Amino acid sequence: MLKQEEESLIHYLKKELEASLLRTDLLEKHNQELRQEVLHLKSQITALKAHENERKSMLWKKLQSFNEVTKNDVSQQKQQQQQHQHYLKATAEGKEPQLNSRPNPPISRPASTASPLHGEVKGTKLLPPPGPPPPPPLPSTTLVSLKSIRRVPEVIEFYRMITKKDMHIDTKKNHSTTSPLAFTPDMIGEIENRSSYLSAIKSDVEKQKQLITSLIKQVESAAFKEVSEVEGFMKWLDDQLSLLVDERAVLKHFPQWPEQKVDALREAASNYQNLRNLESEVLSFEDNPKEPLIKALAKMQALQDRLEKSVNGMERNKESMMKRYKNFQIPWNWLLSTGFLGQVKLSSLKISREYMKRIAIEMKLNQSSEDINLLHQGARLAYRVHQFAGGFDTETINAFQELKKAAMNGQ
Repeated sequence: MLKQEEESLIHYLKKELEASLLRTDLLEKHNQELRQEVLHLKSQITALKAHENERKSMLWKKLQSFNEVTKNDVSQQKQQQQQHQHYLKATAEGKEPQLNSRPNPPISRPASTASPLHGEVKGTKLLPPPGPPPPPPLPSTTLVSLKSIRRVPEVIEFYRMITKKDMHIDTKKNHSTTSPLAFTPDMIGEIENRSSYLSAIKSDVEKQKQLITSLIKQVESAAFKEVSEVEGFMKWLDDQLSLLVDERAVLKHFPQWPEQKVDALREAASNYQNLRNLESEVLSFEDNPKEPLIKALAKMQALQDRLEKSVNGMERNKESMMKRYKNFQIPWNWLLSTGFLGQVKLSSLKISREYMKRIAIEMKLNQSSEDINLLHQGARLAYRVHQFAGGFDTETINAFQELKKAAMNGQ
């Protein structure tokens, strides 16, 4: 009996040993596979780093070539300005202007055919005939608004060079559908049974009849020269209508109430006020250097998003709005690109300047692998604002040049 127990114990231990050896083999095989996978991943990381370095090298080479082209353009502009100054100086001194540094051939005329306008016939030196009219003067630095804005092809080229062209813009929107409100018999009964509310409306119709009649006349005869006057008028009108229990419910009892004109006036005043507040917020914005970079850039990006959303929404409906405003004698010129709407678009230049300056400063102070991403962001917003505002002014062009300079110094 004891022998059988020993044999069974030995048999059990042999099976446990075999199972342990089998598990050990499996673990060794698995460990070997993991080592091979680690080696493979390391080789992939090395290849990716080499590819990234090559890509950065090509990018900086493109930046250098683009900067050389820009320098050539600047030198040509300086040469043209020098020729322009030389021409004006020569014209003021009464000399023959030498355009494009090419001397004019001498003019010889017979003394008998000389014109009195160009000199005397005898004993005096003949003056040359008047040259071509001088070129238009350079834009004055005191001019602001649309006159100081010009297209800058460098911005578009820089954006195309830094970022990959991607025309697949995600235009998908979440259209949430809501089921119409179902008015049950209980709800209808509850509304009908609100006798105090209905009696208050009836009371307003009778007591405020004289006031509403006076308001009808004032609205119908209202005509404005500036949209700011519309804003003040609607504030006064809304104060008068606030005396009513329910504006819509009371005014329905007055068929002569000019509802369409009041709605147009309220729309114009609201749109103008929103744009004015938004412009004020943009112009008063100041970047805080102590604020973290990501938070500061996100704040400026959000402000630009709001600005574009408001302006683009109005521009999509601009034609119908202008037509309706004309019919009701409401100012509409402020909706033009040369009006207040265009002025609000130009305020985005400040956002672009602050954005590019912040990125340029960051690239100068901290050289890291994130510089490429920052450069992409700066180029993208610069291009976006350039297209939105229709160009850059001198100050924004300087900020753009500083961004390019910081990119070149980073290399």
